[in-house]
Amino acid sequence: MMNAYMNWSGGKDSSLALNRLLRDNNYHIPYLLTSVNSAHERISMHGVRRTLLQAQASAIGIPLQTIELPEQPSMDVYEQTMLQKVQALKADGLTHAIFGDIFLEDLKIYREQKLASMGIDCLFPLWKEDTKELMQEFLSFGFKAIIVCVNEQYLDKSFCGRLIDENFIRDLPANVDVCGENGEYHSFVFDGPFFKSPVPYTKGEIVARTYKAPANADSANSMDQPSSYNFYFCDLLPA
Repeated sequence: MMNAYMNWSGGKDSSLALNRLLRDNNYHIPYLLTSVNSAHERISMHGVRRTLLQAQASAIGIPLQTIELPEQPSMDVYEQTMLQKVQALKADGLTHAIFGDIFLEDLKIYREQKLASMGIDCLFPLWKEDTKELMQEFLSFGFKAIIVCVNEQYLDKSFCGRLIDENFIRDLPANVDVCGENGEYHSFVFDGPFFKSPVPYTKGEIVARTYKAPANADSANSMDQPSSYNFYFCDLLPA
């Protein structure tokens, strides 16, 4: 049996990946691992409060481990902090890391290279599958999720705070991947087949945030590359 930790965002894709491996007796999954912005006590990028993340892990029944990150960490800080946590997990007998990635090849290679250097193998249960079919699988298992973050490049403010359902899918623009695999949106799953009970929450305000675009050699020479990105976040409050 493989001892694997789940790289847990709290959202749709990681939930679907976890669901598949929980139904496979070849895997033992003792931990969820989430990156948390320790300055704001929220899940990195998704913006969900730590208290709701903890309530989610409790409802699932798998202990939560966190990677504690400062506000807008550099890549060096992120990698050092992540590798320290992975070393601790490996010392605890973990041999595999599970990810919910679907088709971002560069990210997959990055994860594999970094973790291979530590003797950890990567598992990608959803890799290269059709995202429309994955969304239907997600809904058919009875998962329930709310949109907590949208990238203004792809979706307007009205999508933030909506539930993922057939109406949401129908309203997505043609250029948006239905699973948000290009970073169009992020979600928080509050119920599903492996939840002991739904995670109670109430919707708070929707706020806008601007982030600097990552600098690289290609973008520096591109007139089309934006210097920043705007996101909308729907704050969720513990009920």
